[in-house]
Amino acid sequence: MRALVVDDSRPIRRIESEILRELGFDTYDASNGREALERLQAGDVPDVVLVDWNMPEMDGLEFIKAVRKDARYSGLVVLMVTTETETDQMLRALSAGADEYLMKPFQKDGLIDKLRLVGVVA
Repeated sequence: MRALVVDDSRPIRRIESEILRELGFDTYDASNGREALERLQAGDVPDVVLVDWNMPEMDGLEFIKAVRKDARYSGLVVLMVTTETETDQMLRALSAGADEYLMKPFQKDGLIDKLRLVGVVA
């Protein structure tokens, strides 16, 4: 299994990637939505994407909308991992096509639970 971690914070990318590797994922990362989308368009498509909302160039919501418009990524599991805690924001992300939503700060078990919910971890 492969995972793409998209966040403008290098420490957050490192933490999320470490958890995913412990679960058996091969990981790679991007620092914003545009970079992540370019990786997908180049054929580097993972099984799951963890994406932050607030990033420069292309934010996580824009990334999700772009991914969901492209049939090539219809099976891609997308988990929004963000500091946005308002219910309206969560609904916007889920309506745009996020499969799950996890608020920062999170515990390792919280991320694992969300990955189980979306079916990428047993």
